[in-house]
Amino acid sequence: MRGTHPVQQHLVAGVFEPAPDGRVYNTAVGYDADGRRVAAYRKIHLFDVMTPDGTAYRESATVKAGDQVVTYDCEGVTVGCSICYDLRFPDLFQALAEKGAEMIAMPAAFTMQTGKDHWEVLLRARAIETETYVCASAQTGSFTVGNEQRHTYGHSLVADPWGHVVAKASDGVGIVSARIDPARVKKVRAMIPVAEHKVKIARA
Repeated sequence: MRGTHPVQQHLVAGVFEPAPDGRVYNTAVGYDADGRRVAAYRKIHLFDVMTPDGTAYRESATVKAGDQVVTYDCEGVTVGCSICYDLRFPDLFQALAEKGAEMIAMPAAFTMQTGKDHWEVLLRARAIETETYVCASAQTGSFTVGNEQRHTYGHSLVADPWGHVVAKASDGVGIVSARIDPARVKKVRAMIPVAEHKVKIARA
């Protein structure tokens, strides 16, 4: 309890859902304080890459991409949904901001190699561009896929609308907490009204 008001617990988690073609959807689901499922976002951008050590990832072989931009209300805060590799695609984050997102949640499993160089800088960039809080929970540690040992970076963090990292996990398993202040979002957007200044660029 906090004072006379119960602390409301909300959850965002990553799950696999069956897709009609035999693959699965990589889905972020949101649950409210009563355990009701209030949102489901199916990952749009699939991780088909080669990492610097030559390890190949082909997420599309088993995962079907979604095509919907998803936000939901969490006690008066509009939360936008994203997952892992989506972080590299600012258009999705811009679309979430245009739908009113004040906070963007992102469960992730960044590889050790990409995470150590790109994780924090990309999260801060997405927060700055959208002037939202970005809350990213990241898998940490090693796991086996087939005969391969894979390593994830971890370092869950929260970046505020100015791009400051206001909470961050160290190496290994940890707990991160931060205060989400909608007034901070409004203040930053008033100082630098990026959404108002945005110009649509024609592409050849």
